[in-house]
Amino acid sequence: MAHTAHGAPGTPTLPGIRALSGTWAGPALLTVVYGLWAAAINRDGGPITSGNVLFGVVSGIAFGALYAAVRRLAPALPRELRATAWATFAGVSFGFLYSLTDASVLRSVGMAGTVAASVFAVTFYRFYTRE
Repeated sequence: MAHTAHGAPGTPTLPGIRALSGTWAGPALLTVVYGLWAAAINRDGGPITSGNVLFGVVSGIAFGALYAAVRRLAPALPRELRATAWATFAGVSFGFLYSLTDASVLRSVGMAGTVAASVFAVTFYRFYTRE
């Protein structure tokens, strides 16, 4: 019989998914993907240059550092501020990538605000219903 993450009978869970959620492998993968994505947008179909690679590395490191800070500090915050921290992180991260597409500042801010508001609604609901 399959067991859930809590050991109770139910739907099966994948062992790899549970292992990634409790380690830093998942966030490290997100950091690399974010850096590659930023470099790809910045490259805009042109050749890969050392400046482009450096931009991707710095973007990925900044994303990873901010993620680590939010992941470390957010659990100590009340649910409203915790949801705000994750929403701000998501909005800033998305807004930066969106601004690389040569969109106007107003459109970049609007899209980032939309993402941040959506993340706030989802995370606040999750924190409110599970605490």
